[in-house]
Parts: sequence; structure tokens; C-alpha cells
Amino acid sequence: MASINDVAKMAKVSKSTVSLVVNNKGYVSEETRIKVEKAMKELNYIPSQLARNFSAQKSGIVGIVMPDVMHPFFSTFIKYAEKYLYENGYNAMVCGTAGREMIEETYLNMLNRHVMDGIIMGVHTLDIEKYKETTRPIVTLDRFIDKDIPMVSSNHKQAAEITTKVLKDRNCKKVVQIIGSKLVNTPTGDYAKYCRVFLEENNVEVFSVEIENNGFTIEGYERAAEKVFENYPDTDAIIGVDIVVLLCLKLALKNGYEVPKNLKLISYDGTYITRLGEKTITSIVQPIEALAKESVKKIIELIEEREIENKNSLLEVSFQTGETT
Repeated sequence: MASINDVAKMAKVSKSTVSLVVNNKGYVSEETRIKVEKAMKELNYIPSQLARNFSAQKSGIVGIVMPDVMHPFFSTFIKYAEKYLYENGYNAMVCGTAGREMIEETYLNMLNRHVMDGIIMGVHTLDIEKYKETTRPIVTLDRFIDKDIPMVSSNHKQAAEITTKVLKDRNCKKVVQIIGSKLVNTPTGDYAKYCRVFLEENNVEVFSVEIENNGFTIEGYERAAEKVFENYPDTDAIIGVDIVVLLCLKLALKNGYEVPKNLKLISYDGTYITRLGEKTITSIVQPIEALAKESVKKIIELIEEREIENKNSLLEVSFQTGETT
């Protein structure tokens, strides 16, 4: 395989001149450019993309940093984000953080060292100040960091309004919501807060079961589901993310509850797993593909130094009729 040295020798120019032609950067006379391009063609020289990216101080890579790449919401998001990045000439570096302390900061350092051109960040463990210290392109999924860092999120207030209406129409009076750790403040947590406010306004009792450490493990979800039935056996409705509600459905049927006659279940996310159990779960559906597409649009605008029309994008949710309400 021909090297840049071979091209320079054939064209009788320096390696730096060949580099200028390859990267279309700097002044090269038309006569010299023709000689270099002719040598490249005759030698079948293929420029190193890595070298070209290095010269341009770009890697062509966008990091997608998510808590757990196997979680149905995050895996679906990654699927679409990778697709739209590729269509726009970028490659994705998928980065998971589950079970590894401080790995989020490692990815941020990679961004600062130009290993990545930008990051779509969907995790919530690193100190916000660490993000504020960098001027490199970052877009967050469902996490407000700073007014200058774009965020993409679903409309959690709308989701809570839909949930409340459904439960009110079904005459539910005692609702248990399974929530993430109160130590982590994210817009997703607003869904639970709005649900409590709206339900209590309608004279519905609301109780909360917290998922330990805000983890994304099946074991953590199972423990939360078990706590619901141990502590609130007379509840008439349960709300939470897809996985934990699916586990609640399994436990409810095992313990003799009649779903939906005496127990209603509503999940939030509306991923494919809501259709895999014994009953299709009634769900508030987050627009995951649209979230991914909007995140990619914003990160590319930042990387290419284009103006972003709207720093914070709030996307509408939808309702999936199921067999659990």
C-alpha cells in the first residue's frame, strides 16, 4: 500500500505539500496540486481518515453516554441516535456507565482531549460543575446542567396529566408510584412529582417506593416491585417505568390479583417490552426516536458551530392503550 512518502517522491514535492493537498488546506499552486493528485491516482493512495481528522482537530466520533446499554429505553435511544449520526457523516462511540464509579468523568476527559467531537449525555452522576468547566460540545438527554448546554427531554408534565386522567376515570383511590432515587434530581423525576400533585388534587392517596441507588439492574427493580406488594397490598394502581411495572404485573398475577379489575398498572416509557408480557401494559410513550433525532441534530449543530434555534427541546408524549387499566 502506497504511503505519503511514495506520493511525495513521485510528485517530487515534500510530505507537507502532499498533506496540504489531501486536507485541502493552505496554499498550493495549481500545477503542484495536479502533480500530487496524479501521483495519488497512479499509486492508488488512500489518505488516512484518522490523519485527516487529526489535522482538522476532529475525530468524526460522537459519544453516546448512557447508564445501561441493555435497558430498553436507552438501547432504543442508542439505536436511533447511531442511525442518525451515521446518516450525517459521524460515527457513534457507545459508552455505558453501569457499575463503574467515575467513568462518566473519564468520558468527559476523552471529549476534552478531542477523542470525540461531542457527547450526547444521558447519565446523571457526575458533579454538574465538571460539565460547566468544558467548552466542548455536549447535549444532555433529560438533564438540565446549564442554560448554555442544550437539553432534549419528554414533556413529563403532560405525561403526568394523562396518567392522572386515566386513573381518575378508573376510580383509583390508592396509587403507588415506583420512583428513582431522590438523591438524583432529573426532569424524569418531575413525572413522579407532577403525578403526586395532580392525583392528590383529585383526592387520591399517593405512596412512593424508591428504587435503591437509582440503579438499572433487574434485581433493583425486582426488590422495588416486591416492596409494593409487601407494604401496600391494598393498592388499586401502580405506576413506574416499563421494567418495574412489567415485574409488578408478573407478581400481581402470581399473587392472585385480577388485572385490571382490582389493580391497574400504567408504565412510563412505552418501549417494546410493554407488549411482551401476559398482558399489554397501558403506557405513557416517550418519543424515543424523536428524542434521539433531536439530540443528534443539536450535537451536530454544536460541533459544526451552527446556531441552535432552541436550546431546550420538550417533546410530546403519547398514550398506548393496554390491557392493564
